[in-house]
Amino acid sequence: AISVRIVSDHAQCQRVLTQLNVARINGDRVLVVLGIWCSALGMVRADDTAEADKLVDGFSEADRAAMSEGAEKHEFQAEVNRLMDIIINSLYTDKQVFLRELVSNAADALEKARFHSVQDDSFLGDTKDLEVKIEHDPEAKTISITDTGVGMSKADLINNLGTVAKSGTTNFLEAMAEGADTNLIGQFGVGFYSAFLVADKVTVTSKCNDDPVQHVWESSADASFTVVPDPRGNTLGRGTRVTLHLKEDAHDYLSENKLKDASKKYSQFIQFPIYVKVKKEVDAEAEEDEDDEDKEEKDDVETKDEEEKEEEESKEEKQKPTKKTVYEWEQVNTQKAIWLRAKEDVTEEEYNEFYKSISKDYLDPLAYTHFNAEGEIEFKSILYLPKKAPFDMMDNYWSKKSEVKLFVRRVLVAEKFEELLPRYLNFVRGVVDSDDLPLNVSREQLQQNKIMKVISKKLVRKVLELMKKLAKEEETGEDDDEDSEEEEEKRDEKKEGKKDKTDEEGTWTKFWKEFNKNLKMGCYEDDSNRSKLSKLLRFTTTKSEGKEISLDKYLDRMQESQESIYYMSGDSLEVMQKAPALQIFKKKDLEVLMLSDHLDEPCLQKLADYEGKKFVSIQKADVKLDETEEEKKRFSKIKDMYKPLTDWWKEHLTDLTEKGAMKDAGVKVEKVEISKRLTESPVVVVTSQFGYSAQQERVMKAQAFQSKDQISMMSGRKTLEINPNHPVIVDLLGKVKSNKEDKGALDTAAVLFQTALIESGFEIADPSALVSRVYRLMSKELGVDPDAPLREVEIPEEEEGEEDDDKEEEGEEEGSEDKAEL
Repeated sequence: AISVRIVSDHAQCQRVLTQLNVARINGDRVLVVLGIWCSALGMVRADDTAEADKLVDGFSEADRAAMSEGAEKHEFQAEVNRLMDIIINSLYTDKQVFLRELVSNAADALEKARFHSVQDDSFLGDTKDLEVKIEHDPEAKTISITDTGVGMSKADLINNLGTVAKSGTTNFLEAMAEGADTNLIGQFGVGFYSAFLVADKVTVTSKCNDDPVQHVWESSADASFTVVPDPRGNTLGRGTRVTLHLKEDAHDYLSENKLKDASKKYSQFIQFPIYVKVKKEVDAEAEEDEDDEDKEEKDDVETKDEEEKEEEESKEEKQKPTKKTVYEWEQVNTQKAIWLRAKEDVTEEEYNEFYKSISKDYLDPLAYTHFNAEGEIEFKSILYLPKKAPFDMMDNYWSKKSEVKLFVRRVLVAEKFEELLPRYLNFVRGVVDSDDLPLNVSREQLQQNKIMKVISKKLVRKVLELMKKLAKEEETGEDDDEDSEEEEEKRDEKKEGKKDKTDEEGTWTKFWKEFNKNLKMGCYEDDSNRSKLSKLLRFTTTKSEGKEISLDKYLDRMQESQESIYYMSGDSLEVMQKAPALQIFKKKDLEVLMLSDHLDEPCLQKLADYEGKKFVSIQKADVKLDETEEEKKRFSKIKDMYKPLTDWWKEHLTDLTEKGAMKDAGVKVEKVEISKRLTESPVVVVTSQFGYSAQQERVMKAQAFQSKDQISMMSGRKTLEINPNHPVIVDLLGKVKSNKEDKGALDTAAVLFQTALIESGFEIADPSALVSRVYRLMSKELGVDPDAPLREVEIPEEEEGEEDDDKEEEGEEEGSEDKAEL
């Protein structure tokens, strides 16, 4: 009887021959065949070959039988049983992490082997290449991860894989702590048991330099595992092979593409090469042409016709090349970890390409920062600011996670972390790689680690420093431009236009246009970094000519006696420019921030002050302006002079808003007083100091889940301010003094209040009362009795007859004209 062993490459052939020289199988003769052409030899029947080919993870049925006879059975510790139950059912939320954990363990074993090879040149022996290979067997339903690392002896397999948290990691780190200064981790940690997420049986074959025998560890996630010498001998040379016998619900991992994608996702930056076995179809050259030609020369009996036929057939075969399937090892981690290199050694192009690879963005980044953090924790990082904001950036603001990738020793731990960066910085892209994070527990639980909070704090500081640098560079450029205004005036208009264009396209200006909402949200949410964020804010003012300026520049342009930073809010700059509350500030030449975005006002209210200067809304009642003694005396006299009107108006508005036409409007009037802010308009309505402004009221009412009671409470009581110099107010004062029950005065007062509400940006719940009063005033203006009843208009019959006569006359005239033309 002849036993047939089929091997796929020369290396495997050499290992089998070495094994057979050591111990022959039952004294039988063995034929080792290199390739897949066993059937062409005609030595063995097809059925026998098929049975011999049935290898699972390289083990034949005979090997399995021999292993089962000599296997040593061991019981897992009770803690390991509980641990595996926790891992399989609750610790990991994504099954795909099994590949990350096993590849990470393999990389750790390779790193340890590399470290030993530095101390001992002969450690690597014949297996010089330090690599990881991943392959799958669709027929056997298995996935295998093979590394050429340090490997494990029989004792290592029993102790490391049968005892919880008793991994090579702990032992190696303890040994290094005594005399070495390296920070490597060992072969297996708790993450190894994640293999049971997708496998119902795991086989670990391992060979180390300290043990001449290769051993096989096997378990089915039950209470026991077996360890047995490998009947095949030393097939690995050195290293470990982990084979997963997949569950039925995990067969989708037998896909070649899925294996490649998962390996690349988690391990693309590991320093050792990782190969995945892939299947490819290539064109096979026809090799039978030469043999046919030799036969034709030797055979003289063949006719010329037969030769011609054979030539035609050979031509057809050449025209139709055959396909053959080959298997290759394809490296998946070709991307280099540029964050490990010094900044001086990385080119701009490499930074841009790296950004595109991790962010999937087609544009280059706007800016980046590359740094190494040292101190209580050490990590390396590259952070990028994109040029364009994602179209859905604010749609999922509250649920979106930070997209900075977290690596631990170049192994991807998570693509998205909730608290790695705060919500308002979720547009930042980049990587963080730390050696200080613990790996003896599930990597998914790092969220709760205190080290993560330290990393997060440093990342936020670096991002804000990068933004501050961009803003400062642009402001410095603008200051230089202002200093050289005289020189610029002498230049040509073309050059000036070109320069203005470049100013508009400044780096910080581009960034602010895309991500200003994020910074405003950060100013509202982040108490610890609010002062830093305030220096990055930009606003349009009444003197900035449509450009957005910083608060520092506003302070530089403030008047000496000015004690507050004034602002106002509204739907647009055009509407705010016409607001009556702005009139006195224009007259006194005071600069006012104009807030057109709905996030601006809450942001400034959270800030409260900047560099000791309080923010004050000019649309609220607590505005205080500098006055001379003469102005104060004059105002006091005018206040006394208009007291009859203000008292009468307050009483009338109270009846109007609580009992009259506006009782359902939710408007409460606190007082009526003489205004210091009006120069042109007769009246203006302002809200109380802590109440909603008109803009805030509109925003809150537009909320889908708004509470009417809360809005009514926060809207604040309104104050009606009147302009004592306006003719309408002067006339109204005279009418009130002569007759408080004057109906015209009552209508005028009500209309002025409601129009002032509209002009100040507030909404009127029921406009019908205002509309009816406007109609009455229009009727009086036209001399029509506003109380006159409506009557149906009667059309006289004579008018109809006259119209018919006129039409007949027009027809006769047209007819005569036509005749004249003829």
